[in-house]
Amino acid sequence: MIDAVPTRHETIVVLDFGAQYSQLIARRVREQDTFCEVLPFDATWERVKGIDLRGVILSGGPNSVYDDGAPQAPAWVFASGVPVLGICYGMQLLAHQLGGSVIPGTAKEYGPAVIQRDRETPLFDGLPDQLDVWMSHGDRVASLPPGFAPVASSENSPVAVMADAQRKYYGLQFHPEVVHTPRGPDLLRNFVREICGCPGTWTPGNFVEESIAAIRTQVGAGRVICGLSGGVDSSVAAVLVHRAIGDQLTCIFVDNGLLRAGEVEEVLDTFDRNMRMKLIHVDAREEFLAALVEVTNPETKRVRIGNTFVRVFEREARKIEDARFLCQGTVYPDVIESASTGAGSAKIKTHHNVGGLPADMKLGLVEPLRALFKDEVRRAGEALGLPDEIVWRHPFPGPGLAIRVIGEVTAEKLDILRAADLIVMEEVRAAGLYRELWQSFAVLTDTKTVGVMGDFRTYGYAVAIRAVVAEDAMTADWARLPHDLLAKMSNRIVNEVPGINRVVYDITSKPPGTIEWE
Repeated sequence: MIDAVPTRHETIVVLDFGAQYSQLIARRVREQDTFCEVLPFDATWERVKGIDLRGVILSGGPNSVYDDGAPQAPAWVFASGVPVLGICYGMQLLAHQLGGSVIPGTAKEYGPAVIQRDRETPLFDGLPDQLDVWMSHGDRVASLPPGFAPVASSENSPVAVMADAQRKYYGLQFHPEVVHTPRGPDLLRNFVREICGCPGTWTPGNFVEESIAAIRTQVGAGRVICGLSGGVDSSVAAVLVHRAIGDQLTCIFVDNGLLRAGEVEEVLDTFDRNMRMKLIHVDAREEFLAALVEVTNPETKRVRIGNTFVRVFEREARKIEDARFLCQGTVYPDVIESASTGAGSAKIKTHHNVGGLPADMKLGLVEPLRALFKDEVRRAGEALGLPDEIVWRHPFPGPGLAIRVIGEVTAEKLDILRAADLIVMEEVRAAGLYRELWQSFAVLTDTKTVGVMGDFRTYGYAVAIRAVVAEDAMTADWARLPHDLLAKMSNRIVNEVPGINRVVYDITSKPPGTIEWE
């Protein structure tokens, strides 16, 4: 289960009924500078009574309201007196639970549709009478509950939008949160700002100030240790804690030999020399490489690297007297993905910093970013004054380059990959595309191919270039990089990196693929 995030801000709660898009709904609400939290559909009143609840959104989901055991909205939703917005299955629940009826649609709607507004409602203030929307449903509302009126219709949905203006209950048969509903953000803004009355105080500056105060209250005079990787999450968390408690924080930076070119120097320069943070630099390259000898299975790599990191980190942490807290860069998607939040929604994966900590750990946890999505972490980093090269650094996997070297990891392969990856980064930056991409990197395959260079036969590694665009990495599409850019990358890699004689480009989206190869 996801712990509610304490906040003094007005809050919209999304109840998750197993939708693909629950996280995306929360992100869209957060874009209105309003705090939003995703909770399981069966969350009790005890979970929410301590927050300043201003509205509830019922997500979509895979069920029919008449299925055996179909999830229902809890009674407190309607007893709380706050506005309610039902999306897709959430709209059908509103109809079903409040006295209307739902039936299977004569024609299912999956994909683009056009809705026509038939009457005025605050939900559509400032919007045209016709809207392009994205539908994804089989059932539809047949009869409205008492107090509701139809607001808009589509070709296959006589009731595409319904509203009870007095109770401020609204239902949408379409998905306003997806990019395929272009005016969806405006509609959600109307719900959040106008109907729920949220003033929009969830800003990076306010978050930083409140987090610093909360860290000081939690830590007091205690000492905190932080595993600093140089990635944006751990970096922002460390700077927040340092801003709050100064030299009570000690960061441990473990060089595992699996980092990108120049990364060690950049971390030391940023946090040790410029920010004057207490930083212990541990050179554990040989230890990590020894743990990976003859290992080819990706999961075994992850386990070996994780276990080695814990050993190294604990060894160094024991040298810090009176440490009482561990700072982690846990972010909100980590928490959501490590919990099963809704009906039929599966646990995606257990993140090392959510479910992978030792049960007997004596340190208290300081997790200042636990409430934030990645883009919000970046905004907080900017508010803290972190340099762009840290704030906008592309995500990097915990096991590092080990899972971008296919097959056994060796020092030689890592050197080859680092050189190829650096060229990819240099050319992406030179083309002005770095911030437009979610990730871009090179993968060293375990395939060797025949080539010819200078009239001589070669037999070298094939390298793959991977570049994707995404909002949060839950899904991702391969980036349509310009052909001239790909050609320049390929030419430089083959000519400048010994051991490589072929370059390919990965054009697989997520799903069905993953962003990383291992």
